[in-house]
Amino acid sequence: MTAVDEAIRKAKILVEALGWIRQFRDRYVVIKLGGSALDDPDSVRSCLSDVIFMEAVGMRPILVHGGGKAISRAMEAAGIEPRFVHGRRYTDDETLEIVGRVLAGEICESLVDEIRRQGGQAVGLNFRSQNVLDGERLTLPGGDGETVDLGRVGEVVGVRKDVLEATCRTGSIPVLPSIALDPEGGKLNVNADTAAAAVARALRAEKLVFLSDVPGIFRDRTDPATLISHLQSDRVRDLIDDGTIDTGMLPKVDAALDALDAGVRKIHIVDARVPHSILLEIYSDKGIGTEIVR
Repeated sequence: MTAVDEAIRKAKILVEALGWIRQFRDRYVVIKLGGSALDDPDSVRSCLSDVIFMEAVGMRPILVHGGGKAISRAMEAAGIEPRFVHGRRYTDDETLEIVGRVLAGEICESLVDEIRRQGGQAVGLNFRSQNVLDGERLTLPGGDGETVDLGRVGEVVGVRKDVLEATCRTGSIPVLPSIALDPEGGKLNVNADTAAAAVARALRAEKLVFLSDVPGIFRDRTDPATLISHLQSDRVRDLIDDGTIDTGMLPKVDAALDALDAGVRKIHIVDARVPHSILLEIYSDKGIGTEIVR
């Protein structure tokens, strides 16, 4: 391929993207970053460069992040044994202090710093600065009819969208750790997937993007050729019922369905390990992950 051919190829890519850029201008997109992607600096840098691009061409991205593996490492260093109840991390006061330090202090600040290093603008919004996630304690039903106490674990029941909207209008990218405050101002450890979905619902976002360590949803997880690129919500429920969607994908998919019911237009599940996976999914005619619509 000659230099001219390469230039023409790049120009065609830009022309293809132009239509999508126009369509999504001034629309909110919520991106959830967590899991294995946070442990790979190259994946983080690539994802954040995509987020900066989105803001630069007129979208209004909001980044929500977790950090379960970093929390587990910090707890191990402190000599605290993790305790899980019904698959959720039990959060006592000592654990909660570690959660707050790791998520709001270390991870959130590092993401903001990296966005700024790449030339973008970002601001961390959490209990250390300006809180936007309001929560309440979460309990689970037990087998004996009693509720299961998870400690300082919560769910998001309110989003201060005026703060998010004002931040986006300034050209800054809001970065939110998955921590909410209860009515008394106490911290609550919340699931990052459901926190991102709550933000997307509140803003009636155009898109909710889950950055995962898998390419999307497969009909057969042992066969990469069975990746499902497009799903309607009714079909998703069928795949949950027959066991095709289970374990680690369930929280994302449940949150996705709730978000669609609340008016979010489209959900994307993409592999954060693929360079520029967000741009490939959103700004090209053929995406690389799984999109879910009503």
